[in-house]
Amino acid sequence: MTPGAFVVVATTREVLDAPGLGPHLLAPWELRRLAAIRVPARADDVLAARLLLRLCAARATGRPPAATGLAQRCPDCGRSGHGRPHLPAHPGLGVSVSHADGLVAAAAAPGPVGVDVEPAARRPGPLPVLRRVLPGPDLHEALAAPDPGPALLRAWVRAEARFKAGRPPPEDVRLKEWTDHRRAAVVAVATATETETATEAVAAGPVLLQPSALLGGPAPAGGP
Repeated sequence: MTPGAFVVVATTREVLDAPGLGPHLLAPWELRRLAAIRVPARADDVLAARLLLRLCAARATGRPPAATGLAQRCPDCGRSGHGRPHLPAHPGLGVSVSHADGLVAAAAAPGPVGVDVEPAARRPGPLPVLRRVLPGPDLHEALAAPDPGPALLRAWVRAEARFKAGRPPPEDVRLKEWTDHRRAAVVAVATATETETATEAVAAGPVLLQPSALLGGPAPAGGP
């Protein structure tokens, strides 16, 4: 088990090429969702994301990946199979997942957590959408940058991570955003600054784990 918050970023291929991982670890509702996806590359992304999420949940709970009890329920319609993932047997533990065009990320933390990953070359828009999604100060700051595209992308992943964490008040959330140069990805993770189970590990913020910590194999040389 890993105390505190942690996040893992990988490519879809890194996950799917890892030994012992595959659809056999997914629950029936996850397999039904996967079977409904008609674009092979997107199906691969979803499968890799679900597997990485299970590995994070297993590391956080000490349970085998297939026995973590992961579930999803939409707070708007009340139906299962979509919405924010959660662990019914561990109500104090938050989990989150993201995937985009060959990239996947997953996170776990004591309390609310949200993670988002996007290709570094992506440029969010159009402007009306950005105005709905991004906080006003973040949008204005990004648009004022010499090259607004990368700044808007960083603001986008931060906003998505906050949303997935349940939109906590700004004073109650810790945001961490960075560029994974090896995978050409921009990532953000949002965690609660205080939880009922707060420890030194929680106070230190989320830890970035290399995929090898969950997938096996040697850790890559160099930084992210």
